[in-house]
Amino acid sequence: MNVVFTLLVLISVLVAGWVGSPAHLARQEGTEVGVELEAGSPVKVGGKVRVDARGVEYPGVVVAVTAAVGDAQPTARVVSMSPDGPVSVRFDEEHRMKLVGDAAMDQAKKSVELAIGLIGMMTLFLGLMKVIEAGGGLDLIATAIRPFMVWLFPDVPSKHPAMGAMVMNIAANMLGLGNAATPFGIKAMQELDTLNRDKGTATNAMVLFLAINTTGLAVLPTGMMAVRAALGSHNPASIFPTTIAASHVTTLVAVLIAKGLSRLFPGGASEPVEREPLTWADFVPFSLFTTGLLGVCAIVGVYEQATFYIMPLLIGGMIAFGLIRKVKVYESLVEGARDGFASATKIIPYVVAILVAVGMFRASGAMSVLVSALAIPAKLLAIPPEVLPLAILRPLSGSGAFALASDLTRTYGPDSYIGNLAGTMQGTTETTFYVLAVYFGSVGVKKYRHAVVVGLLSEFFGILAAVFFVRWLIGGP
Repeated sequence: MNVVFTLLVLISVLVAGWVGSPAHLARQEGTEVGVELEAGSPVKVGGKVRVDARGVEYPGVVVAVTAAVGDAQPTARVVSMSPDGPVSVRFDEEHRMKLVGDAAMDQAKKSVELAIGLIGMMTLFLGLMKVIEAGGGLDLIATAIRPFMVWLFPDVPSKHPAMGAMVMNIAANMLGLGNAATPFGIKAMQELDTLNRDKGTATNAMVLFLAINTTGLAVLPTGMMAVRAALGSHNPASIFPTTIAASHVTTLVAVLIAKGLSRLFPGGASEPVEREPLTWADFVPFSLFTTGLLGVCAIVGVYEQATFYIMPLLIGGMIAFGLIRKVKVYESLVEGARDGFASATKIIPYVVAILVAVGMFRASGAMSVLVSALAIPAKLLAIPPEVLPLAILRPLSGSGAFALASDLTRTYGPDSYIGNLAGTMQGTTETTFYVLAVYFGSVGVKKYRHAVVVGLLSEFFGILAAVFFVRWLIGGP
């Protein structure tokens, strides 16, 4: 992550300086658009304006200024004019650099606000997790899914609390609970760290767990379905099967990549594990658990209003479980809530660092430069150029990617190929760098090993899977 952070910041500064250089501005004659300016007047990037001097018009003297842009439109200024040739234009370099500087300060503020916003959610759900843990719930969950998790995480004891916490996190993501899954994931990471023999370095189990999270494993893309419905889609749930198929294929690929690359990146040793052999009886609770989870997903998928019941029933069910198991619910909740508050404040430095770097990268115009560079390779892979900004932004900014996916859906229509693809991509991939910063930051991991590579490769295959399944199941060019 040290390399990623450094590159994002340095590239942002270099690109901002390049975009702001006079050599980057294209000057050409064009058609008159009826706007008359004097020397020193601002010129909007990408626009064409007619220029006059001291009230004397020069027909046909028009300037067109072009530059790679990110989230904001920079300006240029007319510095000289001649009736015999094009107008000389100078880009306001301080303006672009100002955007980058403002973005750094703004993202530093917003990242702290984001962490503060997570405090309430993490305090509540880590408190509820303590109730489940005190009642032996994590052991029960770990037993229920033992056959699957034993194969997936051979370095983790089958009845370790980390198993149950990871399942809670994965299940919450599959049900589309959003930030409610984060406390479960942090709890899982903290439990995995108890097995870590090299503190500060990610273990294979940690990297694999992060890989599953960065694939956006989901069966209920509730956010984009709501956007599609609001925009008048004839079938808001049309991205339901494409998201399921693409996210599950992407998760499988991520698991294979994580396991394969673990041999190339030394370190990350866990405590040795002794296992009991599996029997057929071990598969009975696993089958019941899987059937129940898929049943809930199917009900929610068919009955849209059923999504309103998930959160209240989840909270009520965890409290009821504690009562049945004779747990002192309030005391356990408060004890776990303290851990949630401490975890939320601990991740602030990591979140600030990565979001500041991402904000500078977007404001510098580097995003558009990267989109232009990837246009030809993307075309060879059948990825429409319209969704390239979304593909690049998704690993960097969750809120930004959601806003862009919503805008693409609105612009091209919710039932168009681009609209369906944007919705599927949003549900198939995840904000890789944010997930890495939050989860690894919660346990003080600084050496990520192959986690970043696995996350980005998973994002790439997620995009390809989304394109394939949208074209196959819905149709496209």
